[in-house]
Amino acid sequence: MPPASPARSSGEAFSRSAHMDDVFETLKRDIMLGELEPGEALTELDLAARFSCSQGRVREALLRLQDEGLVVRQGRRGTHVSTCTADEAVEMFRLRHMMECRAIRRTVKSPSRRLNDDLAALVRAMEEAAEANDEYLLAEIDRDFHRRLFSDANLPALQPILHRCLVHNHRFKIAQSDEVRDLMMTAKRHWPIVEAVARRDGDEAVRLLGHHIATIVDVGDDIFADSGILP
Repeated sequence: MPPASPARSSGEAFSRSAHMDDVFETLKRDIMLGELEPGEALTELDLAARFSCSQGRVREALLRLQDEGLVVRQGRRGTHVSTCTADEAVEMFRLRHMMECRAIRRTVKSPSRRLNDDLAALVRAMEEAAEANDEYLLAEIDRDFHRRLFSDANLPALQPILHRCLVHNHRFKIAQSDEVRDLMMTAKRHWPIVEAVARRDGDEAVRLLGHHIATIVDVGDDIFADSGILP
């Protein structure tokens, strides 16, 4: 699985009519990084002017953002950036912890031939993003890593649920980060998981992944005090 390609920055000009993917990726980046705040209104007409494209393309992008839970569309009340609350974050971390820890045991029992190489390549790509100080790209590749690990569990109906949890976990983490984080450490903390999977050590893989998920938010461990997932 190739690493995610970097999204356009919110300040980058569009020299021609934007493709729907451009609109989607740029708005997603702005929401994830907090440049578009929870509750902020998004109008199709204004966005079409911003991206020099049709309202139809904007509408498609907003529907994709709705699928990821990043916007709320309410008919005549319009479209607004969704909230990002601690309560939702805790529940998504709980759900993700259960899903991924069960799945990795299945993955370790019967990994695909390319799994180890794919995981290692994704961690190296995260390290490159960290060196470039690109937190957004690092988070995109981080999600690719966890989706790739989950894919070998052969639970396709659960993959969209995991994807939404990953997106909102990263959004909450970025929103809660008041200090500059060590991006290289964030990337490197995936290596022990890769090594446990390569050894096909299911118990260790579950332990490492569980701890990894439970300690992702480095500025708000107290929100997990009663969640039952902290080691």
